Amino acid sequence: MDIRIFSYLPNPRIWKSTITARLCGVDIDIRGAAPKELPGWLWDFDAHPLTDAERKNSKAYARKARTGFGGELYKTDAFLSANPFGTVPAAFGPDGSVGIFESNSIMRTVARLGSDKVQLYGSDAYSASRIDSFLDASLVFARDSQIYLLALNNEKVTKEIHSRANDALHTYLGGLNQALAPDRKYLVGDTLSIADICVVAELALFSRERTMGEALKTIDCACITGPETDERYPLITKHFRALCDHEAFAPDVQPYLEKIAARV
Repeated sequence: MDIRIFSYLPNPRIWKSTITARLCGVDIDIRGAAPKELPGWLWDFDAHPLTDAERKNSKAYARKARTGFGGELYKTDAFLSANPFGTVPAAFGPDGSVGIFESNSIMRTVARLGSDKVQLYGSDAYSASRIDSFLDASLVFARDSQIYLLALNNEKVTKEIHSRANDALHTYLGGLNQALAPDRKYLVGDTLSIADICVVAELALFSRERTMGEALKTIDCACITGPETDERYPLITKHFRALCDHEAFAPDVQPYLEKIAARV
């Protein structure tokens, strides 16, 4: 393996790395389980369900859970040394001594590892920095997106949270739509890049909102996404749909979107 990723599954944000890996021939080892199962795992380079012996000694690993989890999680000192914020997804170099955190940074690592085969991270300093601009804008959007989706999932959404997410999404889509105008095929340059990959992952994740209409009814709000939003931003909508059908994207994206469509 070239890199190992530990995360809850499914997680659209690790698709940034798996899609990149398919395109540039990088070998990723993925470990993880459903979010409700991860409190029963030992968070480590060698992440795995807690053994009976580890459960008996669980106090040695217990850490107070934060965003997205409750109670306690079990993390080794080595895990926290490699990933000091203690979050997932968490990635490691082949021997576990180097940790990489945040999904965009993990994706960049994969792109760099495969750069001899395909240039997905720009051909020079300027194109690479323009790609970084889209990745940074995606992080800004992802912050409000995460707060909103977690609040919906936990039935704690408020009109204020909904309003912030609405503003964030329209700002994000507006910029992306403009970047593709008048008839650009990709966000940066003439070829696919990790900017496009990141955007597909973030928008696919946000599409979960469409399954949470009942929670929104409790605050007299409607889904932000839908046909009207798609029509308002036709270029990024078309770009997203085309990439979802791409052979490197489809194995991750299509099953996820099909489940969402079935639930809606």
